[in-house]
Amino acid sequence: MSNIVPLPLGKAGQVGFERIELSRIMDLYGRMVAAGEWRDYAMDFDKDAASFSAFRRAAERPQMRVEKRPSLRGRQGMWTLFGEVGQVLKRGHELPGVLAVIERRLLKIVE
Repeated sequence: MSNIVPLPLGKAGQVGFERIELSRIMDLYGRMVAAGEWRDYAMDFDKDAASFSAFRRAAERPQMRVEKRPSLRGRQGMWTLFGEVGQVLKRGHELPGVLAVIERRLLKIVE
């Protein structure tokens, strides 16, 4: 007799983005592409964190990286925004507040 073993849907314990989180990130990415700021992106999923990186050019280091680290949920917040050289730009418990730093670049004064 043979045993049927179902394949796992993903790696056990792997951190990922929820649909609404990824939608919010991709919305910002699309607006930055339209503004000519970004041209490429990468996503990385690990057992500790999930990250989204945006690039001006594919050969460069990421201009921005947003990271979701659920283990920090109770402390300083699970969301972290990193700048181009790896400096922490913003930490928080909510994704919209963390992404607001990047969204401010899109605002222009209209007279």
